[in-house]
Amino acid sequence: MNIILFGPPGAGKGTQADKIVETFNLYKVSSGDLLREEVKKKSELGNKIKSIIDNGSFVPDETINNLIVKILKNKKYFNRIVFDGYPRNLNQAHNLDFLVEKHHQKISCVLSFKVDEETLVKRIVNRQICTKCGKIFNISFKPSSDENHKCGPSFLVKRSDDNEKTVLHRFQTYTEKTLPILEYYKKVNLLHEISGKAEIDQIFKEIRDIIVSLEG
Repeated sequence: MNIILFGPPGAGKGTQADKIVETFNLYKVSSGDLLREEVKKKSELGNKIKSIIDNGSFVPDETINNLIVKILKNKKYFNRIVFDGYPRNLNQAHNLDFLVEKHHQKISCVLSFKVDEETLVKRIVNRQICTKCGKIFNISFKPSSDENHKCGPSFLVKRSDDNEKTVLHRFQTYTEKTLPILEYYKKVNLLHEISGKAEIDQIFKEIRDIIVSLEG
């Protein structure tokens, strides 16, 4: 099954994606991670992407779509993908529909996390990412510890775009350009809305129940 996690930056998509992947033996595909990998290469494209991300804007659809095509072509990921951060607008949603059909796959469900702006700011400005394992932590809500993070604190970093100004800009952009996708997926009966303000384990229980019902 292929699943889309939907919600504004900081809504908890990455955290829940990791739990879904571990529980159901799926693969997480994050458009943000794919873009950051390109930035690490310090190519001309990577430098352009970095500038766009640092300003809190979205990378052009064509760039992201081309990265997604490579994933869907890979047999390892066949009908086993959790999309985190893609699609972000209707154009990308239509493109994903075309691609999954072309590669004989399907979207099983869309999980939408609803979180208010104030909560998002608190989450993101305190967010930390491990450069070794990719896990996401938060100083206030989900701090790294010896029990939940074996890599150690030296690998924890804060993204350059995780600041209040950028968060507010991205939330506004999300509301204006990305939110209409909810209606699109609602019309095709794929949408499941979830409160992103609950405890992490409580949110995951709701997600797990949805996925299990689909498998049945």
